[in-house]
Amino acid sequence: MIDDIKKDAAARMQKTLESLQSNFHKIRTGRAHPSILDAVMVEYYGSDMPLNQVANVTVEDARTLSITPWEQPMVPKIEKAIMTSDLGLNPATAGNVIRVPMPPLTEETRKNYIKQARAEAENARVAVRNVRRDANGDLKSLLKEKEITEDDERRGEEDVQKLTDKFVGEIDKLLETKEHDLMQV
Repeated sequence: MIDDIKKDAAARMQKTLESLQSNFHKIRTGRAHPSILDAVMVEYYGSDMPLNQVANVTVEDARTLSITPWEQPMVPKIEKAIMTSDLGLNPATAGNVIRVPMPPLTEETRKNYIKQARAEAENARVAVRNVRRDANGDLKSLLKEKEITEDDERRGEEDVQKLTDKFVGEIDKLLETKEHDLMQV
């Protein structure tokens, strides 16, 4: 039972870490990366689809993304979707290919992106702590139902705390790496 609680807590903490990584990919550094456009939704035959499901997104060079739609009529819709997203990007169309140049980051935008990254990291830490709280609550309810001893509960709480410390440390490492990437000119 205690092992099940620990496994569940570890799985939920891992999901939090993966969510943080995907959120960090949306915060752009000066370099072009296809995942920057993951949140862009394109109107496709009456329904909204992620951009990467209606076109091929590749990195042309360090500061340019190249988007090749699978269907010619999608070019203006993709252009509009990129412009209306809050990414601050201006696509340029050349026939069937849409090029998205990444504007260089100013000092002010870098600092704003770092604030955003720190906020995302703090949200992830809070989520990990909430998982710890839930796991400890499950252990206490098992103790109350006399399914485990007090020693088992204490050991379980210590194990959950070690898991929490491990994942919070990984979150801190991810944040440090992202800050380093953002400050590189």
